[in-house]
Amino acid sequence: METKILSGKKVANFLKSNLKEKISELKNDGIVPGLAVILVGDNPASKIYVNSKTNACSKLGIFSKTLIYSDDTSEKKILEVIDGLNNDKTIDGILVQMPLPSHIDESKIINRILPKKDVDGFHPINVGKLVIGEDAFVSCTPAGIIEILKYYKISTEGKHVVIVGRSNIVGKPMLNLLYQKSEFGNATVTICHSRTKNLEEITKLADILIVATGRAEMITADMVKNGVVIVDVGINRIEDSTKKKGYRLVGDVDFEGVKEKASAITPVPGGVGPMTITMLMMNTYKSSLRKK
Repeated sequence: METKILSGKKVANFLKSNLKEKISELKNDGIVPGLAVILVGDNPASKIYVNSKTNACSKLGIFSKTLIYSDDTSEKKILEVIDGLNNDKTIDGILVQMPLPSHIDESKIINRILPKKDVDGFHPINVGKLVIGEDAFVSCTPAGIIEILKYYKISTEGKHVVIVGRSNIVGKPMLNLLYQKSEFGNATVTICHSRTKNLEEITKLADILIVATGRAEMITADMVKNGVVIVDVGINRIEDSTKKKGYRLVGDVDFEGVKEKASAITPVPGGVGPMTITMLMMNTYKSSLRKK
């Protein structure tokens, strides 16, 4: 059995190509989607993410505004900036790059963004709508995973999906997407986490295994059954003196060991990663449609 590699890069390019056409059509109606990104502090990884988002906007024809503040900026100031963007008609989506400095309450910041501009899908109103099956902005990484499954025609209906990781960004919204009455829902879902006992027994039951723990290569070949579909959300740096940069990137799954048993698997890098920014762009476009 040859293992199918689920290329998120390929899916992202396909979606962006369609999205570029749709944005071009909007512009004919005088509408330009707009995204504002707030960056507080000088976290190197955050800077890279923000630059990637700005570049994606530029390529697709989305107006973008990046607001950068020092890490000693007050919570009050950031809340005022969000208020201004909430009232700015040129801005359809507001994203605050996480993590924030410790003196700023992340939940206060998320709650201040208008739900209709919450393109990250983190606002409690959008989360609540997702839970009850109403249309809402969905957290970008889980939404991207659904798009990968759609593209490769991997049905979730009646399947046992096991999710390892219960974060608000991936695990919980993924759970809520998969049990919905929808074409790429209708799954039986088990969610595992750091307190789960006998993890290996549960992961072996998975038809589809989604892993988002931030622990390098924790899922090994002896933890999965033959024919499983694996979606690896993790991205971890491992020291490697043979590489020019001195490290290599790996997922939360031991790719080389597990791919011999899997029917399909996402690589790291090039799997789920490219989808996250693509879904952010799609959410920004979706938000801009209300101007029509």
